[in-house]
Amino acid sequence: MGFVKEFKEFAMKGNVMDMAVGVIIGGAFGKIVTSMVNDVLMPVISLCTGGIDFTNLFVNLSGSEKYDTIAAAQEAGASVLAYGQFIQNVVDFIIVAFCIFLMIKGMNKLTKKKEEAPAPAPEPPAPTKEETLLTEIRDLLKNK
Repeated sequence: MGFVKEFKEFAMKGNVMDMAVGVIIGGAFGKIVTSMVNDVLMPVISLCTGGIDFTNLFVNLSGSEKYDTIAAAQEAGASVLAYGQFIQNVVDFIIVAFCIFLMIKGMNKLTKKKEEAPAPAPEPPAPTKEETLLTEIRDLLKNK
């Protein structure tokens, strides 16, 4: 039972739960980035490059037969090198990496501001017995 108890303690720590939330949000963020690349960026890039559809860029490795689309080549059972899809995945990665860089940069800026906050001034040391006694004597002399 020691192994199960140890695993339960590990799984219930805050860092593991934070990581799980991060993975779930990361999966959803990945879908958003993929949609942005496929539906926004790549059509603009395609327009700038003369209408090239990156998803259909491939090399037929099976022979000399020509296929118009990668789907037709794969349907025919041809072996293809789909470098257009690779280009899209690289663009996906660059966008995700850049967003993570910006998030970490922001987090570092926030933690740096917290560290730079001035520490409260230390309290003056308590008066020694001699100082307390001298203060009492002074006060008595004032009252006379």
